[in-house]
Amino acid sequence: MASNYILGISAYYHDSAICLLRDGKIVFAAQEERFSRKKHDDSFPNLSIKACFEIINISAKDLSVVVFYDKPLLKFERLLETYIQSAPKGIQSFVKAMPIWLKKKLWIKDEIAKELKYSGEILFTEHHQSHAASAFYPSPFQHAAFLTMDGVGEWATTSWGVGVDNTVQIHNEIHFPHSLGLLYSAFTYYTGFRVNSGEYKVMGLAPYGNPIYKQQIYDHLIDVKDDGSYRLNMKYFNYTVGLTMTNHNFHKLFDGPPRKPESPLTQKQMDLARSIQEVTEEVMLTSAKHIAKETRERNLCLAGGVALNCVANGKILRSGLFDNIWVQPASGDAGGALGAALEVWNTKFNSNRDVIIPDSMHGCYLGKGYDDDSIQSFLGEHNIPNKKIDKPSKAGAKLISNGKVLGWFQDKMEFGPRALGNRSILGDARSETMQTIMNLKIKFRESFRPFAPSVLEEDISEWFDIDRPSPYMLLVAQILDIHKSNDDFSHTTGIDLLKKKRSSIPAITHVDYSARIQSVNKHINPKYHDLISEFKAITGCPVIVNTSFNVRGEPIVESPEDAYRCFMRTEMDYLILGSFLLSKGDQPEFLDTINWRQEYALD
Repeated sequence: MASNYILGISAYYHDSAICLLRDGKIVFAAQEERFSRKKHDDSFPNLSIKACFEIINISAKDLSVVVFYDKPLLKFERLLETYIQSAPKGIQSFVKAMPIWLKKKLWIKDEIAKELKYSGEILFTEHHQSHAASAFYPSPFQHAAFLTMDGVGEWATTSWGVGVDNTVQIHNEIHFPHSLGLLYSAFTYYTGFRVNSGEYKVMGLAPYGNPIYKQQIYDHLIDVKDDGSYRLNMKYFNYTVGLTMTNHNFHKLFDGPPRKPESPLTQKQMDLARSIQEVTEEVMLTSAKHIAKETRERNLCLAGGVALNCVANGKILRSGLFDNIWVQPASGDAGGALGAALEVWNTKFNSNRDVIIPDSMHGCYLGKGYDDDSIQSFLGEHNIPNKKIDKPSKAGAKLISNGKVLGWFQDKMEFGPRALGNRSILGDARSETMQTIMNLKIKFRESFRPFAPSVLEEDISEWFDIDRPSPYMLLVAQILDIHKSNDDFSHTTGIDLLKKKRSSIPAITHVDYSARIQSVNKHINPKYHDLISEFKAITGCPVIVNTSFNVRGEPIVESPEDAYRCFMRTEMDYLILGSFLLSKGDQPEFLDTINWRQEYALD
């Protein structure tokens, strides 16, 4: 009997991606940016589809259904209604949006058929239904409540409901222009970062500040009800009518224009970040409280771009409102492709959903993989000096324990925004200088940015205030007191906090003693687990630094060629590709068209 293949697609907004199901099981998922090398690529995901079809050995004619992750006509309706309500104010943004709508977005069905050379059935799910499906169906729960929050889909910006077996039902929604995601993005824009990619920078900056603007936000920008519903005061925002997020009223409220990108950060930006972060956490908690009361469910699933706010997720977990929470690791639009495919499988083809423990995401290792033969072929073709090693995990652990920065490239690429140990840059969490080295010499990014720890799953509660695994870096918890330093930092403020050693693992300890944790399971990723186990055997510490294998402004590496290029562009010391060890000192001169330190004014 032929297999049932469903292809889910997200495209034309940001973070285009695909997901392929075979008889309901996720067999491939990837963002287009990893193949095109264009950060947040929103184009039709031809390269991802090509890679998928080659790996799974199918073609478009083998597909049962292709499904797109939202409904373009409904989204276009919102665009038109918003313009009509604000005309003639929004003419500039309206005119800018029209060409892509008239050429592609209104004809997505035809685009899919043409690009895939596909004549079969093409379906569409609503945007927040895709998010809800991505949250519930891969989760380890037979039934659960769900909460989805993002910028905007067609009309919905927030939705909640219940998933049971193979049905997901939305009970309530909040509609555009009222959006917690867009409120957070407004502060992302105002503090000088890029909307749709800089929100995590605001989250990372928040602990350096004080919430002195929080009451202003509640008094002027957002009205939150006891049930978690909210409305924004559109007097202060420009995103419905213009090409910016905020307007002169917003700027007057906060005493000045937006910070210019790349200009020095001040205490003001830190305080703004802390203020909007606390508001976001409180709105999410209030919503969760209402959902728990209304549904009486003990499990909660989260998705949508706001669900990547791992600080808020951690607070929901610790609130005790639910016994368990599960967050879709590709919570943004990329995960919509996965949710759309799962929604169609469960409503059109499947009558009996299998619940998988710990979840059905396979650790998020869902992209293209490379074996030693393909890596050796690449190295040989380009005459790259290397050494074949029998035990990559042991060699890697030894290098890290000696203070070296290691590029680590193994097996299948991760799906979603996080590197989870297959496309990672690794370092010693015990080092007092590792955060600075990695930010300035490896990642070429702002010095305030924290790094995440990878910790052996069996040791997580010995180091962090958390009683369960956190496999996807989507929960923040505190370092346990026994690992904190006893120094008094009460008189240290702002960016000066960076200079203080706060724990025995300072490279991953944020200034508020928190960490965005990845726990590593020996069955899900045995190679990475072995590396950390070897590091523990050498040092007594089961925690290392894990950051994504890329430099600022570039997607995470996908291929051995991408990894080598990134390795040579940075001050990484070593690279392990599969079973092959590359030392920076052995490499020939690498000619590059980009001076990364100059590009980002880091000297």
